[in-house]
Amino acid sequence: MVLLWVVYFPILAAVALLGVGYGAGLPWAEQPGCTRYTRGVFKILFYTPEIPGNTGNAIRLAAITGAQLHLVEPLGFTFEDAHLRRAGLDYHDLAVVTVHKTLEDAWDALAPARVFAFTTTAATSYADITYRPGDVFMFGPESVGLPEKVQQDEHITERVKIPMVPGRRSLNLANSASIAVFEAWRQHGFAGGKI
Repeated sequence: MVLLWVVYFPILAAVALLGVGYGAGLPWAEQPGCTRYTRGVFKILFYTPEIPGNTGNAIRLAAITGAQLHLVEPLGFTFEDAHLRRAGLDYHDLAVVTVHKTLEDAWDALAPARVFAFTTTAATSYADITYRPGDVFMFGPESVGLPEKVQQDEHITERVKIPMVPGRRSLNLANSASIAVFEAWRQHGFAGGKI
């Protein structure tokens, strides 16, 4: 198993750094447990994530739910980072992850889609949205959240928040992404999943 990681993981990292998706390398129809509905029904977009463990957890989330994970550089880690690998466990080859050099590259790849920017300063709760397949859930870097300039980008459909007890800063990035994806998936009856 260790030898497999030594050989296989640098290949995944190289592919990710080229700005293309990686996964099992199989057409979606051939990937285990994947149905037409779970082919990237929802998309998670991390804008310049900093902590490898959060992205590793999001890789696992993407593999478990059939979501796609999109990352915008610069990243605060490399794909060889032990924390990222540990958090993603053995799900790296089951997830679709795409690394984009710029936010504009991400918009080009994701269009057309509704984009929900998650921020603590929004007025609308994420739970008040009726989600559609293809929706994008965008999150900012762990230390500062989404910059105001990004929140005002023309591609943003709506700014939303996850309710919290007053006086708290924010939830963990991977936890926030999980809340968003599972709420959207729940609204669609966990289609393609096993209940």
